[in-house]
Amino acid sequence: MLWGLFVCSCHQAPVTQESTGYKTMLVEPEDRTLMSEYSAVMAGQQVVEIRPQVSGLITRICIGEGEKVRKGQVLFVIDQVPYRAALEEALANVKSAEARLSTSRLNLESTKVLREKNVVQDYDLLTAENDLAASEAALAQARAQEVNARNNLSYTEVKSPVDGVTGMIAYRVGALVSSSIQEPLVTVSDDSVMYAYFSLSESRVNELMEQYGSLDGFLSRMPEVGLRMAGGRMYPGKGRISAVSGIVTAGTGAVTLRADFPNGDRLLRGGGSGTVVIPSYIENCLVVPQGATYELQDRIFVYKVIDGKAQSAPVTVNRLNNGTEYIVEDGLQQGDVIIAEGAGLVREGAVVNPQKGE
Repeated sequence: MLWGLFVCSCHQAPVTQESTGYKTMLVEPEDRTLMSEYSAVMAGQQVVEIRPQVSGLITRICIGEGEKVRKGQVLFVIDQVPYRAALEEALANVKSAEARLSTSRLNLESTKVLREKNVVQDYDLLTAENDLAASEAALAQARAQEVNARNNLSYTEVKSPVDGVTGMIAYRVGALVSSSIQEPLVTVSDDSVMYAYFSLSESRVNELMEQYGSLDGFLSRMPEVGLRMAGGRMYPGKGRISAVSGIVTAGTGAVTLRADFPNGDRLLRGGGSGTVVIPSYIENCLVVPQGATYELQDRIFVYKVIDGKAQSAPVTVNRLNNGTEYIVEDGLQQGDVIIAEGAGLVREGAVVNPQKGE
């Protein structure tokens, strides 16, 4: 009798399904701007090592370290005394050669007259002509020595070849320097425009080339990029990618790019570091919250709501994301309804009591 009652009670128990209220969302196309960041090294658009062209003692230093200088400005003065003396000697040699040349011309004219009167022989006339040619050559040589002496004297004033900012000064007054010194007197960096060098993978560069059609199209149409400085603060100016290396770095498979940033306020310094921030504009893309996904065996899944039940579906997402959302490239279509959050806690086939997403 008891057995019969137990069987009856089992037949009368209702079969229920788990039903939970889940926040859902309708997948619709949206526009997104994604930022990707790449470590960069900064360099001035022109960095010049200043070295002397003549030997001597430094008698004067005309600049300070880290000072802004102009093209043609005197930076150092090297002992000028021996070079002034060499110039005076060269000038004297020029005057002497000019005098010898004048004498040779007079001698030739006189010899020509005497030859016409048969007082002297052809040999004497040829000798006079040769003496004139030698005097002319001696004068040319003396003038060349004068030019060399003037140049050497001018080189005692070491000038900046570019506008820029000086680095640290390696030598002091009294130091003996020459053109063969290992360390430059100073380095001048033209930092009015700063170059940020960074690397992208070869595949990423190829993607960009395909997106913009060509290298020229990429360089001309690529949007402006930002720069995060070493302290984490965003640099106020925007830059543009202006160059792409034609060589792939062996071993890393990376390609070096250069972004140019204006540096009127000198906030950026050569040799510093930063992070180039590149925007990627994607139009009419399907966007889902990362909380609406879960990973299984290196694949990403979402739960679609089909006939009121949760059904897992694999999706392919863009390699770029903003940390909170994924752009879905395959696996979803416009109009699909998915569970918007807590996907990792959802069970396959769970009955979905939809709640409106925010």
